[in-house]
Order: sequence, then C-alpha cells, then structure tokens
Amino acid sequence: MTNENSPQQIAQSAFTLTKRDDGIAILSMDVPGETMNTLKVEFGQQVNDMLDQIQSDSSIKGVVVISGKDNSFVAGADISMLASCQNAEDAETIGKGGQAVFQRIEDMPIPFVAAIHGPALGGGLELALACHARVCSDDNKTQIGLPEVQLGLLPGSGGTQRLPRLISVQQAMKMMLTGASVRPKQALKYGIVDDMVPRSILLDVAIEMAKKPKFKRKPVKLDLMGQFLERTPMGRKVMFNQARKQTKAKTQGNYPSPERIIDCIEIGLEKGIHQGMAIEAKHFGHLVMTPESAALRSIFFATTEMKRENGVEGIAPKKLKKIGVLGGGLMGGGIAFVTATKANLPARIKDIRSDGIAHAMKYSYDILNKKVKRRFMLHSDMQKQLSRLTGSVDYTGFDNTDVVIEAVFEDLALKQNMVADVEEHCATQTIFASNTSSIPIGQIAANAARPENVIGLHYFSPVDKMPLAEVIPHDGTSDQTISTTVELAKRQGKTPIVVKDGAGFYVNRILAPYMNEAAEILLAAEPIEQIDLALVKFGFPVGPIKLLDEVGIDVGTKISPILVAQFGERFNSAPGFDKLLADDRKGKKNQRGFYNYVGNKPGKDVDESVYDLLGITPNSRLSENTISERCVLLMLNEAAMCLDEGVIRSPRDGDIGAIFGIGFPPFLGGPFRYMDTLGIKHVVERLAYYQQQLGDKFTPAACLTKMVEQNQSFYR
Repeated sequence: MTNENSPQQIAQSAFTLTKRDDGIAILSMDVPGETMNTLKVEFGQQVNDMLDQIQSDSSIKGVVVISGKDNSFVAGADISMLASCQNAEDAETIGKGGQAVFQRIEDMPIPFVAAIHGPALGGGLELALACHARVCSDDNKTQIGLPEVQLGLLPGSGGTQRLPRLISVQQAMKMMLTGASVRPKQALKYGIVDDMVPRSILLDVAIEMAKKPKFKRKPVKLDLMGQFLERTPMGRKVMFNQARKQTKAKTQGNYPSPERIIDCIEIGLEKGIHQGMAIEAKHFGHLVMTPESAALRSIFFATTEMKRENGVEGIAPKKLKKIGVLGGGLMGGGIAFVTATKANLPARIKDIRSDGIAHAMKYSYDILNKKVKRRFMLHSDMQKQLSRLTGSVDYTGFDNTDVVIEAVFEDLALKQNMVADVEEHCATQTIFASNTSSIPIGQIAANAARPENVIGLHYFSPVDKMPLAEVIPHDGTSDQTISTTVELAKRQGKTPIVVKDGAGFYVNRILAPYMNEAAEILLAAEPIEQIDLALVKFGFPVGPIKLLDEVGIDVGTKISPILVAQFGERFNSAPGFDKLLADDRKGKKNQRGFYNYVGNKPGKDVDESVYDLLGITPNSRLSENTISERCVLLMLNEAAMCLDEGVIRSPRDGDIGAIFGIGFPPFLGGPFRYMDTLGIKHVVERLAYYQQQLGDKFTPAACLTKMVEQNQSFYR
C-alpha cells in the first residue's frame, strides 16, 4: 500500500473519507455488522454528505472508491428494503434515488476510480460504472455482474444505461438478461474495467489512475457485423427484435423483467440517456410489485437463511478433512468433483475397476480443462484441484475418511454390503452417506453395527450443476451425523434440505405422480410434443416426457414399485410402459427413448415409432392448460401430504426442494407459495373436479381440506 503521511479522516457511518497529502482521497465503504457490503436507501444521504465534503475541498484532486472489507467490493443492494414499498411509485423513488447519487459521482469534476476486489454485483457494479475508471484485482473472489434479472428485477440505478455505453451492447445485454457475472480477465477483455492487477497493488494502481485527468474512451472495437448491429438504426432494430424473439422463446413470457431490460437499453440508446434513466426507474418500480419478483426474492431470502442453519440446531458439525466416494460412474464422478473443487477437500474414489476410477477422474478433468481453455482458470489451479482426487480398487486410503458417500447401483443388498465394508475398513466415527434416490435409509442401515453414522445424501444429476441435496436421516441417525452431512453438502456448493426417511424421500415422491399423469395423458393419445410444450409453457425447464428420457426410463420403473409398496395405488405407473424397456428404450443414455437421438438434431424431435410400440395413434384433444393442470395438481397435492407427514420441515424447504431439485417454475415460488397464490380453496376444488372425472388419485389431501375449513394458508 502507498505510504500515507498524516491522513485526515472524515467518518460517516458506513463510509470513511481519508485525505492524503498527494491530493487523492480514499472513499472507503464498510457496512458495520455485515460480512459483505450492501447498499441501503439511507446510504444515499451519507454518500451525498461525502460528496459535499469532496466538492468543498479544493485540495482533493481525485478519489478512489474502495471497500473496507476483505471479501467484497459491494455485493449489491439490500433487497429487503423493497418489502416496504406499497406501490410501484415507492419502488420507482428508490430507483431514482440511486440514479441521482450515482449521476452526481459521474458529474464530479475530478476523477473517481473504483478499486474492485471481491464481488461487485448489482448496485455495486452500478456504483463502479458511475466512476470514471475502474481497476480490479485478479483474485478468484472478484466477480462483476448485474444479476437483478434473477430476482425478477432490472438494474435500477443506471446500469441499463451505462454498461451498454461502456462495452458492446450485445455483451451488456447478455450479462443483464442472464444475470451471469464475469471474472476479472473477462471484465478486462470486455472493457468493463480499465486494468487488472494483483490485489497487493490494487490501491496503488487506483491512486495513480486517480491522479490522471478524466479521459474519454475510444469506442469499443467491433467486427463488421457488430458495427452494423450496434451502430446503425437498421442494425439496432434487427438486434433488439432478435433479442426479444430469443428471450420470449426462452422465458415463454413467464418472466417480465427480461423484456423490460431490453426496452430500457433500446430507449436509452435511441432517445438518449435521460429518457433511458426515466424508463429504467419506471420499469424498476413496476417490476418490484410483480408477483414474479416477489416469488424470486422469496427464494433468495430462503436460500440465504438456509446457508446460516446447521442440520440440527445447537449441534456443531465435525471438522471435515477427507471424503471417500464409492463408485466411479456419472454420480460418483460428479460427487468427487464438487468435493475436490467446491469443498476443497481430498476425495478418495473407490471402484471395482481401475477404468471406473479413471472415468471419475476424467469427469473432473473435462470440466476444469474447459475452463482453462476458455481462460477462466489457470492451468496451475486446475492441477491443484485435480491433485485432491485419488483412487483405489480397494479400501486403501479410506481409514482416515470423515464421510464416505456411496454412489453405486440401486440395489438394497449391495448398499448394505457397502455399509459393512465401510464399518470394517474405516474409522468408528466415519459417516456412511448413501446417494440412493428411492430406497429408505432405514433399510440400508438395518444391519449396520453403527447405525447412528448412516444417513442419506441424495444428489441430483448432473451433480456439478444441480444445486439441491436431500439429507435423509433414519430414526437412528445421530444429530451430529445430520449436522456434519449438511455442512458437507453446503461446502460442496449445494443447498441442502433435511427430509424424513421414506420411499422417494421428498423430491422424487412429488415428482412421481406428476410424471405418471403425463404418461397417462400420453397413453390417451395426446402427442408427446403437446404434453412437453404445455409444461414448458407452464414454466418447467423441460417437459415430463423429455425429462423421463433424460433421467432414464429404466430408472423411473425401478422407483415406482418402491413408492407403490409404501403409499399404495396412487403411485402405480402407467400401464404399457414395460413395452419401452422390452424394446431396450432407456432414454438418452442409450439413445433410444421417446425422442430421436440419431441425426443432426439429437433429442429435438419425437421418435414417431414409439407410438406404434405403445399401440396409440396421436391425436391432440386436450388444451395446454388442462395438461399442465392435471400434472401439476398431483404434484401440489403430494407436496401438501409430505408437509403434513413431516417429510419436510417447512413450506420453505418444500419450495426450495422442488425448485432446485426438479425445476418447479421459480417465478411461482415453489409448490406451497403457488398454492397460496391460487388459493387453497381453488386447489381443493380443482382436485375434486378431476377426482370425479379421472378417479381417486386426485382425492384432495386431508390437510388441504382442513386448511380450507379453517381459512389457512402456508405462508400468509
């Protein structure tokens, strides 16, 4: 750091202004009592007071804006403040307030330089964009982005106007429409920052930049097509029309914020930044009050809350030093990957064949090497992470493992043998965690010598991408085993929910009736495309028939009998699907399923021969609304039963589990929040209607009927 001679400090709550003898002032932000800086409404006046001090002091020739925290620049705005908004005008006022403060920074006659280390997200990046120059650290903690779309919002303090003027319009639009952040090298390449340096000299470099006069940037370099699309009226019209078309196809019109983001960018570029700011504030105010944003914000708050929780309140997890993984298949390879790269823990892989271990190692290598090729990661960092992976065809190296995660075939006897092996070869305190998707954990632990160490830890495929993990204790699992397993899942980058032991646990249990109903609709001759399109338009990422291909038709048939054995006939799978397995149709994994995986468009078109195999002639009779309602109502009904039976701890956990585990539409907030939105009475009435039409599988859950009688809801 630059040596400062007799600095003079002016402190104001979260902000401190330090004047140096060389004419540069350091404006530092450090929100008291918070691990990361977030922007709050009340900070507007505090920043204005600081700017008044700067403007009145002619000895200040430049300002560096920096964080007083080690781990972040500014992680965004404190979105909890939006809950107090009574209407769109209240929210618009918040947006305008942020715009005014940042505009004042941009209009300052002396240079302001943002020195960024750690996350600069949302309002944090908007603050940096209002400065006249930016420099970031090359640290892995540094990430830069505008993620507001993920909360059903848009950047409301000038972000939709400044970023497209700083970098390529197409790149700026992509960042805002996806909410994806960029790493330091990308930020420098795109032109978001003017320099990238080691953290140790970040402040030094920023000070030197602040000593230089404000400079005008050269236009972003674009190829010929880019120049046409971004710098000609006709090209911009084509660009924005195409953006709207692609956005509509992706969101199915269920998310209003992407369309508003495009609108803000287009108006700002066509009619000027003042009109762009006005429409940005107006759209921001409108979006805050939408049910979609309320639902998405509820997910954010729920996951934030869950990150702070232990598996069992008051029970601290054991310290984790090494993890074992049994099985080198797709799931085992994925579990080893998140252990080594996310949790930063050594992962010892066991498989009965050496090529199984090699397969699991290659799983991690392929993912990391792709990052190296795209220059998102240094080759040395890849090597460091891969060095945490080791393997063996026996239990050598397992004696000091804290947790052993089993990811072998869905066979009860095999899993019980794995428990016995771990108890024989590992330490007495080693936890055995089963990745079973359907077998009750109590059955797996039935012959265990130390049943208190046995637990379920159910991941979802692909493990490196899916954010959920179900933690399933059986009746004899110890509290510390639960807390330690929850801690491991969190360190692996997962959002864990603790669920009660039983067939299908929570996620697969509520998924099964949804999938079965889609199969029933198909066997009634509804075209596969029509079924899948109806549920995609409803908001699921893929339709149920396509999902069955993705998961594996054979997997679905294995789960069904386990569910029927515990819960009865309502879980009976659709008759006739045994013909698919007899024809060796397992789905995507063997390129034979409902969809055609051969040719130029694998998985895009239906394999028409499946209709002859099932003995049906496709004929669309049902509306998209009827198809989606029938499938979704059964999922909602089963979710309510799970809550009533204590399978899940709360509606919050049920909503997060459904969204993160099976892609329940996030803009609806999850099954329980969606039932509240529809009204419990309406849900019961629609279930009763279909019960009369289609049978007792639609019988409303007793707990829902009781809620109607007592005028209750899940959240309100």
